[in-house]
Amino acid sequence: MRQDAVTLERFYSASLGQAAARVLSGKLTDLWGEARGLSLLGLGFAIPVLDAFGEAPSRIVAAVPLEHGPVKWDYSGRGNASVGVGDDRLPFPDGMFDRVIVLHGLEETGNPRTYLREIWRITAPEGRIVLAAANRGGLWARATRTPFGQGRPWTRSQLMNLLSSGLFQVTASSSALYMPPVSAGLVTSAAEGWEAIGSLIAPGFGGVVLVEAVKRLYARPGGGAPAPVTEKVRIPRPVPSPKRESH
Repeated sequence: MRQDAVTLERFYSASLGQAAARVLSGKLTDLWGEARGLSLLGLGFAIPVLDAFGEAPSRIVAAVPLEHGPVKWDYSGRGNASVGVGDDRLPFPDGMFDRVIVLHGLEETGNPRTYLREIWRITAPEGRIVLAAANRGGLWARATRTPFGQGRPWTRSQLMNLLSSGLFQVTASSSALYMPPVSAGLVTSAAEGWEAIGSLIAPGFGGVVLVEAVKRLYARPGGGAPAPVTEKVRIPRPVPSPKRESH
């Protein structure tokens, strides 16, 4: 069973959730920059990190599981929208999105391989995705009062194997949320400090694992893994695809 939107929105409106969103947003923009001119999809409950890209993408869509119920998202810009979806069949054409972020999506899906296959279908050739999931060995997977303590946590190797078997080539991996999952002001106000210290003394043991992969039309199973553990990743971005007309 998936969490409801009210619970997720309440978490991300509080100081701990705001700090978590700030850290995760930084990881994503380190990877993709502004994603200028690209079509961007957030799956699961990715709304807290989508705003980090501003108005640079040509389109931003927040696709939220129907089980979450209605969500609140103050979005702006031509082509931006939120939509309720199921896991087994996403209501988008093949190859529609250049970038896909999955946050609070993989842990609670019934069939991860089917879910990933749908993500592969709607991702453009050479498009990139990031799977962000609670780290099985981290503190946040045990924090049941947060969204990261729900569903099935993952290890880095499990995410990489899932992606490699699904015709994605793994390109980079990272960890985030080294701060303890407590709502103390001294913790949340110093979230970036926790990241710097944690990545130095215990790399790979943050509360969330992020793995980036690129869609290959003819990827060799297992290709691309293992990916380097990188706390700040700068990957050359391909030339932006032409803007698509929104309907």
